[in-house]
Amino acid sequence: MNRPAMPTSSAPRPGLLARHRDFRLLWFGETTGQFGSCITGVAMPLIAVTILHASAFQVTLLTAANWLPWLLIGLPAGAWVDRLRRRPVMMTAQAVSLLLVLSIPVAVWTGTLSLGDLLAVALLRGFAQVFFQTSWSAYLPGLLQPADRAEGNAKLQGSASAAQIAGIGAGGLITQLAGAGGGMLVDAATFVVSLLSLGGIHHREPRRDPATEYPALAKGVGQGLRLVAGDPWFRSFTLYGATANLFLTAYQSLVVVFLIRDVGVPDGAVGALVAATSLGGVVGAFAGRRLAARIGEARAMLALGLGLPAFALLVPLTTPGAGLILYIAGGGCVTLGVVGGNVIKAGFQQRYCPPELFGRLSASTAFLNYGAIPVGALLAGVLADRLGLHTALWITTAGVPLAALLLLASPLRSHRDLPGHQLSAYVPTTTPVTAQ
Repeated sequence: MNRPAMPTSSAPRPGLLARHRDFRLLWFGETTGQFGSCITGVAMPLIAVTILHASAFQVTLLTAANWLPWLLIGLPAGAWVDRLRRRPVMMTAQAVSLLLVLSIPVAVWTGTLSLGDLLAVALLRGFAQVFFQTSWSAYLPGLLQPADRAEGNAKLQGSASAAQIAGIGAGGLITQLAGAGGGMLVDAATFVVSLLSLGGIHHREPRRDPATEYPALAKGVGQGLRLVAGDPWFRSFTLYGATANLFLTAYQSLVVVFLIRDVGVPDGAVGALVAATSLGGVVGAFAGRRLAARIGEARAMLALGLGLPAFALLVPLTTPGAGLILYIAGGGCVTLGVVGGNVIKAGFQQRYCPPELFGRLSASTAFLNYGAIPVGALLAGVLADRLGLHTALWITTAGVPLAALLLLASPLRSHRDLPGHQLSAYVPTTTPVTAQ
């Protein structure tokens, strides 16, 4: 007997933001937080330069202080996070950051603000963000089904880049119109939104028993390091990320001082100019996934990582007037390549790494990737102090395309796609991935 045909629907499946309430809350809170952090990323150097009359070296110290905690506690943070439920850790970190950010406008209004205050806030906030970022990276794969992770990564990266455009652009304007404390108050408000969003998520992780489920702290840290060092994919991505971050941070630490003092850009316009380069991140967030689908993930990462960073050399050529286009083009191309590659790499790590090891993987890679950031900031400051600001900018931007050469020594060059299976042990599988 013939069965009646089942009705079919031609309506497309709703997007992740429309059908997944918990992800929508996480996305909204993270996007809002990125907006506020980008305002602070512009406001704090502007406060240092225009109010405290800081030197180029002193401004780079702010970046170094913010990222130094990754070198100090980045490794054990991953093992700690794997023992705990991630959402409460994230909320605690955001609450601490809220209090720290609020201390800056208070110091401004009482007339007690000093460079030491800015450095202390940057350092302590950095400690809080180590725990937030490590927990967030490990929390997302448990919140989403494997089929949704690529879309989730793209949406988070795209919204982060859009928030950077708005946040960086607003940072200089708010500081100019509302005073030194105005931008920091906006950042504080975004932490409140982030806390409310995290508090509204229904998804709950199961309670863990560290005594039975997880090894001793030192052993857990060692497992994370062995995972990164022993797997050719993790090892290659981490070495490239650390080297790229060193030079990216080095030149970006000098940009605000360069634009104000060498190019003559008005204080209030610096944020808008820097924000324009973030347009490349919006394009990269969505183009990366599409490019990977068309030519393969490995080939897409090579295309994004090797070709676009060379445009960083346009940045030191920036001049007043029409010459500002050089800065926007150079910075925009670099941002497009970095964000596009990050979308592809994040999806790969989430499917390839066993869930119980993800916190340790995130912390071990971040220890090197983010740990290179304070080194890059200090390198920029020393170069600017010894050789001059413009020469330092040439050296640091030249390092960006040179770092991408590490990808040629990775497994990427002999494969079309990244592995589609999950790593089955603490040591990498030896099964080759077939090039297509």
